[in-house]
Amino acid sequence: MSQGIENKVVVITGASSGLGEATARHLAERGASVVLGARRSDRIAQLAEELSAKGYRAKAVQTDVTDQHQVKKLVDTAVNAFGRIDVMLNNAGLMPLAPLERLKVDEWDRMIDVNIKGVLYGIAAALPHMKAQKSGHIINVSSVYGHVVDPGATVYCATKFAVRALSEGLRKEVKPYNIRTTIISPGAVSTELLEHISEKDIQAGTKAFVSKIAVSADTFARTVAFAVNEPDDVDINEILFRPTAQPV
Repeated sequence: MSQGIENKVVVITGASSGLGEATARHLAERGASVVLGARRSDRIAQLAEELSAKGYRAKAVQTDVTDQHQVKKLVDTAVNAFGRIDVMLNNAGLMPLAPLERLKVDEWDRMIDVNIKGVLYGIAAALPHMKAQKSGHIINVSSVYGHVVDPGATVYCATKFAVRALSEGLRKEVKPYNIRTTIISPGAVSTELLEHISEKDIQAGTKAFVSKIAVSADTFARTVAFAVNEPDDVDINEILFRPTAQPV
């Protein structure tokens, strides 16, 4: 039975900013090997170089999570470089909020591709390795909006409810392989996520609300570390956190 973060190999999608970047820093500082995936290759390359210069183990792989082959390459790179994969953090996500009546169909499609299919592709890439190892930990990022539905966030909420459903199914299916699963559902956190909102009135209102109460991305990183740090016989299945001031 193992415990702790040190020497674990962690793959992180959406690692170029926000929750993913903060988690990469936090886990690398605690001795993990981190493999960073994101579309913005310049950002993850810079982050990997920065961490490596400090003596930490980090690699960057340009990854669009809507492309199954790219996600598989990300995970395979981690296994080839470090010999295994201990944690798969499916973190990449989009939140272009808008009421349904505005018919932002292209944004609906993109959210489904990133928020749901991207998570599934991460699972598909990591699961064969973890089954062979008879160990591993898959962490999927949902949201407070995976627990409640607000007008204007309907499709985003649907994608995050879906993440919770598929994660619970995964939890039940991987028991024979000693694989752990965790759903993390953040509330308002200071990230670039609000920049995805194309409707300017919705973006302005959401930014005004979030700016008053949001906690830092380090909060999310600490919750990941908590789940990962537990010994292998402890399965932290779900964490829901909000800023203390957040009512919804």
